[in-house]
Amino acid sequence: MTMQTDVMTAIVTTSGTAYAARTRVRGLLVVPTTSAGLIVLRDGGSGGTALFSIATAANGEPFSVVIPANGVLFETDVYAAVSNAAVTVFYG
Repeated sequence: MTMQTDVMTAIVTTSGTAYAARTRVRGLLVVPTTSAGLIVLRDGGSGGTALFSIATAANGEPFSVVIPANGVLFETDVYAAVSNAAVTVFYG
């Protein structure tokens, strides 16, 4: 049997906590600026363990990231460090 949960979203435009409890990140919608950037998802706040990172191109073209299987488990919280992008985090 597969795991099913409600999926929710959080929009992050500057570095900060996307969700403040244990959860799984299922995917992302990234909107880069016209400068190259980076998105790093950390478990445990700004100094926590980096579990997922992705570089963005300097083209301003939105793109989605689908994380297969059960997603990435964040034990404490989901902290998104973003530069030159906005990101919608799908979690649940």
